[in-house]
Amino acid sequence: MSTAPRRPAHRVPRAVAGHAAALDWPVAIGTAAERAGVSARMLRHYESLGLLTGVARTDSGYRQYTEADVHTLRFIRRARDLGFSMEEIATLLGLWQDKQRASSQVKRIAQAHIDNLSERIAAMQAMQRSLQALVHCCHGDDRPDCPILDDLAMAGTPNSGAAEVAI
Repeated sequence: MSTAPRRPAHRVPRAVAGHAAALDWPVAIGTAAERAGVSARMLRHYESLGLLTGVARTDSGYRQYTEADVHTLRFIRRARDLGFSMEEIATLLGLWQDKQRASSQVKRIAQAHIDNLSERIAAMQAMQRSLQALVHCCHGDDRPDCPILDDLAMAGTPNSGAAEVAI
């Protein structure tokens, strides 16, 4: 049972007839997950990591999520879609919630993430070039000799990585 303080239930009034029905708040975990575009399992995971705090519970212990909770979950989902780590997301959430923050802090985190992505892309492109060279060298016929398997078997031995050097 969580020791977090309970937030008062917030209800949005039902829409006037003829208009789209307003959403009722708070909602159970399945509804919150659906509205945020995440699974209930991921929602619990984010909560366990402290990314989503102060979630209210009913007297019987069921989680109750507010519109603000779902908005935070959407923020987390979008940050994950962009490849930010959980640690970066926690920092970004703190900055998002701090209306006194300097945008330079956010930009610095985003730029570091771009730099990391660029390094990872370059490494993957190098892997792709190596594999393309190996595939080009392989006859792909009924013969048992295979330069792809030979290269994999040579990993970590002196003079290994011939395909990488040839690129």
